[in-house]
Amino acid sequence: MVDKIRKYIDITTVKFLIVGVINTMVGTGVMFVFYNVFSLSYWISSASNYVVGSIVSYFLNKYFTFQSKEKSWKQISKFVLNITVCYLLAYGMAKPLVSFVLSGFDEKIQGNVSMLFGMGFFVVLNYLGQRLFVFKKTQDVSPV
Repeated sequence: MVDKIRKYIDITTVKFLIVGVINTMVGTGVMFVFYNVFSLSYWISSASNYVVGSIVSYFLNKYFTFQSKEKSWKQISKFVLNITVCYLLAYGMAKPLVSFVLSGFDEKIQGNVSMLFGMGFFVVLNYLGQRLFVFKKTQDVSPV
């Protein structure tokens, strides 16, 4: 089990994290400005993060992290599917969980903490989805 986990913790992981920092700065900036300055809803603000961040993520991860040479609508479709599923799972779970745990706190605090929690969960899901589904290389597939 540990060997299988180590197989996916390598230079690709480091590159993904670097791209993630860039992505996070851009997307999170958009999300918190929309939520706190423009008073847009939780869902619009967090979704805007992933629309903007996903565009940055796709190009940086495709060419820098995973060095994918494939040029197809299929790969773009897989990327969009991955981002969508990860977003819905991460943020869909974060909001009710944080609202329950922080039920005595102001709605604005709950929303901000929910978005932070959702971001962390999203990172893990997104890495696995991009590595194992979107930009999967043949060496990442182990025989059964």
